[in-house]
Amino acid sequence: MLKPKKSLGQHFLTDESVIDRMVDAISKLDIDNLIEIGPGEGVLSKDLLPKYPEMSLIELDRESIAYLRNLYPYLNERLIEADVLKWKIPEGQWTIVGNFPYNISSQIIFKMIENRTQVPALVGMFQKEVAQRIVAPSGIRTYGILSVLTQAFYTGEYLFTVDEHAFRPPPRVKSGVIKLVRKEKLELECDIPFFFAIVKQAFNQRRKMLRNSVKSFLTETNLPLVEEYLTMRPEQLNVEDFVKLARHLKP
Repeated sequence: MLKPKKSLGQHFLTDESVIDRMVDAISKLDIDNLIEIGPGEGVLSKDLLPKYPEMSLIELDRESIAYLRNLYPYLNERLIEADVLKWKIPEGQWTIVGNFPYNISSQIIFKMIENRTQVPALVGMFQKEVAQRIVAPSGIRTYGILSVLTQAFYTGEYLFTVDEHAFRPPPRVKSGVIKLVRKEKLELECDIPFFFAIVKQAFNQRRKMLRNSVKSFLTETNLPLVEEYLTMRPEQLNVEDFVKLARHLKP
């Protein structure tokens, strides 16, 4: 049994019913292969490896790596000791799964978006508030940058909530498991880097009307095309609205 490291945000999942529900959600996806991020003691891995024998595990903690090598010596190079945020996803299609360290969970989502052509789906455990934020619809307080950028390319579903006692040691917050499935169309009808920039700029001033956050891009030509949005706040706009805004405001 491994000792969880606070510095790595480790909370090892111990509740078998939660493990079964996550494995069931993963099994229902139409996928070929998996990358598990932060396997820890391998509680998810033990049920996933028989179903996905070519899956890879990526772990930063050396003690966990040694523990897993002892359990699964046949994994060889598919048990990877690395910082997932610096690691390059190999060629192919890889669904991401895991009980993610809460201190890097948002960055994992951004990495997924950056590598969206290689990541068809994700099933993962996050801090509950982060999980809700990722799949939040427009018009509510939790809707933000993470919501818009994820939902531009993925369809999200909040699956279930996990109580603190399901982990060792128990975290101070509840957790949530979500599923993300990539949309068929990955191109947006606008310049994508500019779309990212507009979304971030708008939510960095989320209490202000959009007129204030995008004023540097307004011209006599594009003003009539986006005027309907200028008195709105960013959480009122859905993905399609931001696409339209980016398309018309791009210099």
